[in-house]
Amino acid sequence: MPKAAFHNLGCKVNAYETEAMEQQLKGRGYEIVPFDEDADVYIVNTCSVTNIADRKSRQMLHRAKKKNPSALVVAVGCYAQVAADELEKDPSVDIIIGNNQKSRLWEILEDQKTAGGSGTYLEDIAAEKSCEPLRLESRGEHTRAFIKVQDGCNQFCSYCIIPYARGRVRSRSPQDVEDEIRSLAEKGYKEAVLTGIHLSSYGTERMEGGPIRGGDWDCRELISLIERVHEIPGLERIRLGSLEPRIITREFAGALQGLPKFCPHFHLSLQSGCDSVLKRMNRHYTTEDYARRCGIIREYFPDAAITTDVIVGFPGETEEEFRATEKFVEDVHFYEMHIFKYSRRAGTRAAAMPGQVPEPVKAERSAALLKLGDDMSREFRKRFLGRRLKVLFEETEEADGRLCMVGYTPEYVKAALDLEAEGLSEAEARARFGGKIVPVRALALGAGGDAIFCGSGLEVCV
Repeated sequence: MPKAAFHNLGCKVNAYETEAMEQQLKGRGYEIVPFDEDADVYIVNTCSVTNIADRKSRQMLHRAKKKNPSALVVAVGCYAQVAADELEKDPSVDIIIGNNQKSRLWEILEDQKTAGGSGTYLEDIAAEKSCEPLRLESRGEHTRAFIKVQDGCNQFCSYCIIPYARGRVRSRSPQDVEDEIRSLAEKGYKEAVLTGIHLSSYGTERMEGGPIRGGDWDCRELISLIERVHEIPGLERIRLGSLEPRIITREFAGALQGLPKFCPHFHLSLQSGCDSVLKRMNRHYTTEDYARRCGIIREYFPDAAITTDVIVGFPGETEEEFRATEKFVEDVHFYEMHIFKYSRRAGTRAAAMPGQVPEPVKAERSAALLKLGDDMSREFRKRFLGRRLKVLFEETEEADGRLCMVGYTPEYVKAALDLEAEGLSEAEARARFGGKIVPVRALALGAGGDAIFCGSGLEVCV
């Protein structure tokens, strides 16, 4: 039995595709082993969202070849798509597979048995019209299933390489998505997370005149898909990946409010809280519009978790512009913020912009927003103390030095049950809580502030 080892880098879409490739090879007789073990073939699903991601992709490819020089080392994914010329010169890389070719992994490996063990498999990703036929039959030991429903992006933000790596918007059919989630729900999965490269663009390639209507994003196709998934028996939660801010309208929020399985967790990428920077980024909204849409969310979901991404040190970002971002994110008061230092990407418009910000300045600004984000996150979690929460428990891990059963609320707040306090062994806790949605009472924040410690006894669940 040949052995294959996988390593994933990057986003949830990449994670989904990596699991689908693992299942593809496993179904063809491969044994899947950890990446740090000896294998006959190593597959690295690469990322290219930043220069750091490029470097990590190269490092993992080199690590694989060093581990077993006689093994086939395969680079797949975004970095493979945009840097194939560079990878073809790298002696550590044998096979290069671009995006929309991952479903052919087994076939390509079979071809290489007679073709000498090297080759490049790329297509013009910008010309692709269909979503790659990947699908999961199961997902590890977790109770949440990330489901890729869409690929590609048409937005062309000035800093972003992803449209060149992923191509134009392509969507899976509603029936295909429903069939996959129905199969997973039958296996016991309680939560589906709908994700994509630009999730809000789901189905928009089928819209005449594009997705923009009077400054708002047309939400009909995505809502229709969510409503369809909502009817799947056994599925108890639906969560959404990152959303285009302009999709947040009263029509969209009202439709979601009417779906009991929907989790009120909205990830709206901001990138900057300064209008002049947003314009240079080619983001198609203003801070005033963004704040208005956050207000709509809180009107329909008062306890909604709103999370975001922010880039610091974008070309030309002055101290005044950064302070505007700092004030804006504090005013919106996000639950969590993912802070990124601007990474210069060859081939994007931002790479040629004047006023590239020095790395020490980026680091200082990143640290300031990270501190602010930690404070706001702790404040958000505090509002749940004393409340009865419904937690989907997933696994055991240590929290504040205690062995706990951990899971997440609909708002994606991490909750922990202290097994010693509950009088349970690890095996008993897994049997009683694992993969189940359990009512608990929020008792206290953990010392790190990233989890809420809860009690499960009936006396605290009334």
